[in-house]
Amino acid sequence: MDLGLKGKKAIITGGSKGIGLASAHALADEGVDVAICSRNIDDVNSALDALKGKGVNAIGGAVDVADGDALKTWIASTIGDLGGLDILVPQVSAGGGNPSEDGWAANFQTDIMGTVRSVEASLEALRASNGSIVIISTTTAIEQGPGSGPYGAVKAGLLNYSNHIAQTEGPNGVRSNVICPGPIYIEGGPWNFIKDNMEDFYNATLKSIPLGKYGSGEDIAKTVAFLASPASGHTTGTNVVIDGGFTKGVQF
Repeated sequence: MDLGLKGKKAIITGGSKGIGLASAHALADEGVDVAICSRNIDDVNSALDALKGKGVNAIGGAVDVADGDALKTWIASTIGDLGGLDILVPQVSAGGGNPSEDGWAANFQTDIMGTVRSVEASLEALRASNGSIVIISTTTAIEQGPGSGPYGAVKAGLLNYSNHIAQTEGPNGVRSNVICPGPIYIEGGPWNFIKDNMEDFYNATLKSIPLGKYGSGEDIAKTVAFLASPASGHTTGTNVVIDGGFTKGVQF
């Protein structure tokens, strides 16, 4: 299937590793010019080397998405450097495992406000292009699970926020959807750490996945590309759960 993405422009926050990097590669494979950011410029440069090898324009910078002014400045500059914007993938997270007030504050500033600020800085360009937003949440947003607490609660807020965008910006031609990944195994990622340090928990989680395997970054990235594309042009306000059957609720 031709997704109709060639020549489009995308920004992926946190695009130097994990699901963000996989998404950047999936979009670049479809001919999309991509921009990524991370707090670590060495990680950004390493990712850009591989992305440029796909024959697309790939740019990036060092940005902490919890720094609102820096994030908005980078996005505005990047839209200019790309020559427009068709796709926004805000997916940076402070992660789970910290139930303290500091943890709540970190998740709010990074997960919620990092997404809100990214959207607000991108809306004018996305309206001009009839663009698409794909937000990365988590199955912990819809069901008790690993990382419940500030991480799950804040990520649940992104589902409501995405639907708000879909309803209010649909008349302006902007679509917004969410992906909720289940346990995703990526080298150097959280589940790699759990495998190395919490083997019993890792194995118990694996047994609870009906498909019998952890997901990959590519599993999420392919859906990012589809939802962002004209091939999914009538899809907005939805939440796509990709978890191998890990969550047990019925998706009405």
